[in-house]
Amino acid sequence: MTSNPDGTSFRDVVSGRVLTGTMFRRGVFAGPGPRGWFIGAGLSILLWAWPTWNIVWSVDEPLAWKAAASTSLIVFFAAYVFLPRISWHLGVRAGIVSVCILLALNGLVIFLIGREALWTWTFLACAIAMTSLPPRTDFLLIVALSLVSFSTQLMTGNGEQALLQAGIILSLGLMMSAFARLIRQTARLREAQTELADAAVAAERSRVARDMHDILGHSLTVIAVKAELAGRMLDTVPGDPAKNKAAAEIAAVQDLARGALADVRATVAGYRGVNVLAELAVARTALESAGIDAELPGTVEQVPARHRELFGWVLREGITNVVRHSGAARCRVRLTASSVLVEDDGVGPESGDRSGSGLAGIRERVGAAGGSVSIGSSDLGGFRLAVKV
Repeated sequence: MTSNPDGTSFRDVVSGRVLTGTMFRRGVFAGPGPRGWFIGAGLSILLWAWPTWNIVWSVDEPLAWKAAASTSLIVFFAAYVFLPRISWHLGVRAGIVSVCILLALNGLVIFLIGREALWTWTFLACAIAMTSLPPRTDFLLIVALSLVSFSTQLMTGNGEQALLQAGIILSLGLMMSAFARLIRQTARLREAQTELADAAVAAERSRVARDMHDILGHSLTVIAVKAELAGRMLDTVPGDPAKNKAAAEIAAVQDLARGALADVRATVAGYRGVNVLAELAVARTALESAGIDAELPGTVEQVPARHRELFGWVLREGITNVVRHSGAARCRVRLTASSVLVEDDGVGPESGDRSGSGLAGIRERVGAAGGSVSIGSSDLGGFRLAVKV
């Protein structure tokens, strides 16, 4: 079957199981929670960074120093805004790395600007509280940061300022830590609710499957057995003009019953495998999602039970090629008791291209069933895949 280099098929794309960088970015930056954090962080930066910015550009220092100090502030505040959110999606190790980066950037800011930048430790405490760290690690770091701030300010002889700044760092840091824990607990509760809902759905599906197996499976088995018995009884009837027609109809009933029984058993097992009925439903969804006008059969009753799996493989490969490679606007599928046709009006493979692993697999399966595969240009002006058994 044709697939992406990472092994995903168009069924994975249609069902939404392919994770991309876009989905990661949405998880980090989209939603009311991230928006609230970014808005609050941005407003706090504008409010508290402005005085330091004025100090940097008002002192009599070289322009290169002012540019370096301003750049260090910008980089530190960018890390303060984005690293905590990113670490939540990458785990504890990312949280530890984020804190190390924040400490290094903040150290650079204080080294360039001096003690006037010690107020940025409040932002550092909030960022530490919001990163994904091991339990109690954020608490210890915030307390340590508050003590270092108190000691540093006390050495300058300003005891009131030392107490005020240490209190702000400790109170805001612990408040944000408690807020972060509340967010984590809420996320765990939502996950638990989802798991309980999934378990309830699974239990109900299991009950329905048991009932289907006990009732419908038994009835279809009886129909198949009685049809077989009727066919044998018909063989004992002497020459009757309608005998051959009746025998054919009874054989068709028996085949339909066996095919329906196989579908019921596959459904009860929770996995339909590769079946032309299931693949037809997936093909309809895939073509519609790709914006391709589809001409599909409304039923698969004409396909014998012994060919349903093989035709399912052919249909899967053909529709995959149409969706992924053809650029088609129209696709047509035809099913008979002994053949399946998939064609489009797009750009198919080059005439000499017969090396695709998906088409090679189809040839092997069809060859094992005693059939033939035909690949070429379709009546619609595109690519055609035809199998006859």
